[in-house]
Amino acid sequence: MSNKFTRYILIAMALGVVMGALVYEYLPQDRADVASAVNLVALAFLRLIKMIIAPLVFATLVGGIAHMGAGAKLGRIFAKTMGWFISASFVSLLLGLVMVNLLQPGANFPGALPDKAQSTGLPVSAFSIEKFLTHLIPTSIADAMAQNEILQIVIFSVFFAIALGAMPERSKAILGVIEDLAHIMLKVTAYVMFFAPLAVWAAIMATVSKNGLAVLWKLIEFMGGFYVSLLLLWGILVAVGFVVLGSRYRHLLRLIREPLMIAFSTASSEAAYPKTLEGLNRFGASSRISSFVLPLGYSFNLDGTMMYCTFASIFIAQTYKIDMPLGTQLAMLATLMITSKGVAGVPRASLVVIAATLSQFNIPEAGLLMIMGIDTFLDMGRSATNVIGNSLATSVVAKWEGELAPEHEMQLDDAVPPDTVPGDPVRA
Repeated sequence: MSNKFTRYILIAMALGVVMGALVYEYLPQDRADVASAVNLVALAFLRLIKMIIAPLVFATLVGGIAHMGAGAKLGRIFAKTMGWFISASFVSLLLGLVMVNLLQPGANFPGALPDKAQSTGLPVSAFSIEKFLTHLIPTSIADAMAQNEILQIVIFSVFFAIALGAMPERSKAILGVIEDLAHIMLKVTAYVMFFAPLAVWAAIMATVSKNGLAVLWKLIEFMGGFYVSLLLLWGILVAVGFVVLGSRYRHLLRLIREPLMIAFSTASSEAAYPKTLEGLNRFGASSRISSFVLPLGYSFNLDGTMMYCTFASIFIAQTYKIDMPLGTQLAMLATLMITSKGVAGVPRASLVVIAATLSQFNIPEAGLLMIMGIDTFLDMGRSATNVIGNSLATSVVAKWEGELAPEHEMQLDDAVPPDTVPGDPVRA
């Protein structure tokens, strides 16, 4: 099933490119309408994903934490997880900074620059502790679930699970219900993922129909430099994976092929969440760890997005010939380390973060208008990179905690995944 699903995704991507190019070339008057109509399929799939994310995160996370035992263990896992996230974010931001200075994609930019006073229309505001805490802590769990605020769901789930663990006798019945809910949500996820190839075809076709492949050539040096940098980041992540996990890391890379392609083709890390969680559990990571680390990663460990923030910010400064001494660039890196953590769940979050950062360093926010037209193509690479980074982080934390099943206990990657959820004896 796994290999067939992978082939379906690849075929869908190829069909999307070819059909989108044909529409763009031969139906110039109707390309916008066609793109809008086809994109409805992709939007429907993404809404299905959003529909299952909140209950899936809640059920798996509560079940996992409730079976962790003492609060000290939860604190230890959280400390290790955040330590990894901060380190990975710093490396990603630094790599973007180094690569944009080496490649200089904005130097002698041939195109016309947007007027410095022109507005991007993005919701730009300076970072503040108040805004971060407002986003971090939900005023209502119902609202957090309705808005798919993963970080807020995580906060509530942690408190809820700790309370369950503190009342073992009274919580048996409700914990059983939550574990049943996790089983049901995994089954619902399987049903939803049947539509993934169709959504991939629609997303690719809509993007190419609307923009054409020629749009890529307008900023080919910027795009090329960014994807070269992404490949280097992939190389670093893969190398670290082999160092920490050994040769079995190849197995993990095979298991996350599908979420990688889903994230790339739909330009959405969120769309890949269910398949990534399934792949990690099949790899041997305890559901207790994967259901805790992975949701946190969607807020604090977006490696591709981190690298893009420094790369795009310095690129815009280069196009406007704004001198950026090393000290200023490092200050920008430090600023991005903080501001990027407060916008989880914000649409086009990386653009919002960059726009807010540019204004703090007197770089024209209008420079974003140059790259907003190709942002979907860039977001494809960012989203796929985020999947690799979060799957690696989860596996590493699982190994550090001794909750990564030995290689000989795991199934082949074309086998049926085990129907396990947090607290199953198989994982205990």
